[in-house]
Amino acid sequence: MNSLLLTGGRVIDPASHFDAIADVLILNGKISAAGKNLSAPKDIQRLDATGKIICPGLIDLHVHFREPGQTAKENIASGTAAAARGGFTSVVCMPNTSPAIDNAGTVALIHERAAEAEGVNVFVTGAITKNIAGEELSPIGSLKKAGVVAITDDGHCIQNNELMRRACEYAKMFDLPVMDHCQDYSLVTDGVMHEGYWSIALGLHGWPSAGEEMIVARNILLAELTGTKIHCQHLSAAGSVALIREAKKRGVPISGEACPHHFTLTDAAVAGSEKFWASDGKILAQSQTGQLPEWPGYDTNLKMNPPLRSARDREAILEGLADGTIEILCSDHAPHCDYEKEVEFDYAPFGITGLETELALSLMQLVHTTRISLSDMIAKFTVNPARLLNLNKGTLSVGADADVTVFDPDCEWVFQAGDSASKSRNSPFFGWKLKGRAVATIVAGKTIWSEQKEPVTV
Repeated sequence: MNSLLLTGGRVIDPASHFDAIADVLILNGKISAAGKNLSAPKDIQRLDATGKIICPGLIDLHVHFREPGQTAKENIASGTAAAARGGFTSVVCMPNTSPAIDNAGTVALIHERAAEAEGVNVFVTGAITKNIAGEELSPIGSLKKAGVVAITDDGHCIQNNELMRRACEYAKMFDLPVMDHCQDYSLVTDGVMHEGYWSIALGLHGWPSAGEEMIVARNILLAELTGTKIHCQHLSAAGSVALIREAKKRGVPISGEACPHHFTLTDAAVAGSEKFWASDGKILAQSQTGQLPEWPGYDTNLKMNPPLRSARDREAILEGLADGTIEILCSDHAPHCDYEKEVEFDYAPFGITGLETELALSLMQLVHTTRISLSDMIAKFTVNPARLLNLNKGTLSVGADADVTVFDPDCEWVFQAGDSASKSRNSPFFGWKLKGRAVATIVAGKTIWSEQKEPVTV
């Protein structure tokens, strides 16, 4: 069934500035109307959303589904299942697979696998350089024709500034945004956690904030020079936020995104000592027992790139989200097999899963703390990423695709490993008491996931 009537919820659509208690009518996979006391066909399915939020389908523009080549970690079927459970109707896959998504044939494979999954919309990014090696440009025109929505070497960063300039110039010709993983290898070297007090105390190689900030500054200069939209991925450093804030005031086409782990946790968490987990002196989460979850020191589920940073950096990310400098929220969902993470901290791969927890963590850190409004948070998950990537998504306007997320912002629940739809379990948030949860995920009018019973036909 691709027709549905959602009743009684608070409808928030930042794209059209709509915010009211209303019904939403979906007919044949499209938004037909939004308002009070809508008339609908007698046999239409209905979903009671009283006390819930109805908003455009959430978009995560930064996920790793590991297909092709690394499907023991995740594949498109399991990744989209996790996305649906998290309330996401659209995701954007990164190209650092094996082989890399650097040609039209691999793009076609991803589209085929996504069609077989019959659920969440899967959009694809193409690699900037062949095999993500940072040496020779990929066929950007062919990738655009094959359907990519952006280009990026995510997981790697082009160090050759002249090559990056040419990539930007080609991307502008094909109206493709450039997304960049900001990491200066000569500064970062073999760092595995944020360079600061805790890296010294724990005896781990430091990853300085300047290693990110240097490339953010480079990207600002290239965006200004070429006029190309450059999007800085998973920002973690205070200096990066300050650079982008100043550049946007000058009209530079630069943007950034933030992930919940960077504005929830700090590098102190790696020490594993309970009193250091809450960087601002407040408890960030509680387990079912009322105590903070037991994290051991050197927990590799706290190792990500860029790393968890200081309390000052965390606060700067929160401020950037509040003042609009950072316009987009995403997960950087990066699954890994258990055996890969069950090694010494130095040798473990970077990355954590995040699709199923990012909505709750964003609500807890941004909305429930009154840093931003609920509408502003929804915009960072919907209309803002849609605009960046030129997607015909992110709105509940009449005639739009009926991609809808229904969530309860006040639902308290505990994230358990056994409840995850992902193949991987590399999350630091298992056992956390979270607040806010998706209750239904609707794509093109079809309910692809719901924690409730099936919608009722009346």
